[in-house]
Amino acid sequence: MTATGSPPSDYRLLVPRDWFRIDLTRERWRGQLKTFVDKEFAGSGSSPQVARGIWATLRNTAENGLAHGALEFYLRTESPDDATPPASLLISWPPVPRGLAPTPDELADTLGRRAAPGTEVDVVDLPSGRTVRVRTETNLDFHLHMPGGAGYLHLAFSTPLSGTQGPMGNLCEAMAHSVRWL
Repeated sequence: MTATGSPPSDYRLLVPRDWFRIDLTRERWRGQLKTFVDKEFAGSGSSPQVARGIWATLRNTAENGLAHGALEFYLRTESPDDATPPASLLISWPPVPRGLAPTPDELADTLGRRAAPGTEVDVVDLPSGRTVRVRTETNLDFHLHMPGGAGYLHLAFSTPLSGTQGPMGNLCEAMAHSVRWL
């Protein structure tokens, strides 16, 4: 664990092997995303329009994430015969001037005021430190407060088919608990 006074140089996160990783810091991310969609829909019986729709949704998610500091994008198909987008994890480090990030309690208060009805916002203690967790029916976000005033590492899970309650939600929680600063 990195000392409180110095920011980490990296993080480590445990992700199951069946999640497809796309490195958004490299220009080849579009090709990696196309490989995932082609592989998942090959022989699935789904129409080409469904595959194109999933491709467009995932591409737009990645592009929007890149505009907000996204680093990695993980995907896992929950039902290859369905037109539902796969479960995903988008990891971002939104730029914040060092030392100007709000405390976890302040961030939770701000996110709670902006949240839609039914959204759960709380502060939890993870092995990586104080973390703001935001849960809806299909999304689970973790804003991990980084040591040394470096801001927040944002883990944005989306589980459109299985939801955040149950086994997939538990897996997302476990992945967030695995984060360690290097």
